[in-house]
Amino acid sequence: MADRLGVWLSQRAIRRNLPRRNDLEVLELGCGYHATQLIALNQTLKRGIGVDFHIAPELQTLERFTFHEGTIEELLPKLESEMVDVVMLISVLEHLAEPQFVIQSAWRLLRPSGLLLVNVPTWVGKGFLEFSAFRLGVSPKVEMDDHKMYYGKRDLWPILVRAGFKPSQIRLRYHKFGLNLFAAARKRDF
Repeated sequence: MADRLGVWLSQRAIRRNLPRRNDLEVLELGCGYHATQLIALNQTLKRGIGVDFHIAPELQTLERFTFHEGTIEELLPKLESEMVDVVMLISVLEHLAEPQFVIQSAWRLLRPSGLLLVNVPTWVGKGFLEFSAFRLGVSPKVEMDDHKMYYGKRDLWPILVRAGFKPSQIRLRYHKFGLNLFAAARKRDF
């Protein structure tokens, strides 16, 4: 139940920030086996691209979608610059050893005026996530053990700025009762 609520809240935050168009080209890094968030955007997409370790075979047949299997870090250099309108990192950045490299790569992949959407767990969320995984057993322990970082606005903002996003184009908002931080950063390359 809590997981479904979390997915719904993430989808709501994504939709709230997406440009109101139906021809978007969206790249989701760490889309997951079933690419749930990316597939949910089907009506607004011209093309969807997903990257993850493993992708459900049935997704490979979907029109307007392309999926790449492998690690984000190994696939990013192979992707063409300025290829998409939106890059999404939804509950992924906390698992990566080199978040700065990934955010800089996302900036490179965005077209001028493109949008980066990031959802990460906060330091407040850390306690809740670890309690639910290690004490209650309702969250996957292996996923919590893989977290390399938790984020507050002071942690995420400098990574975005160092990657090339201008402070005036970054919006950070706590959501999911303060357990997550959602960022929308627009690339203005004028």
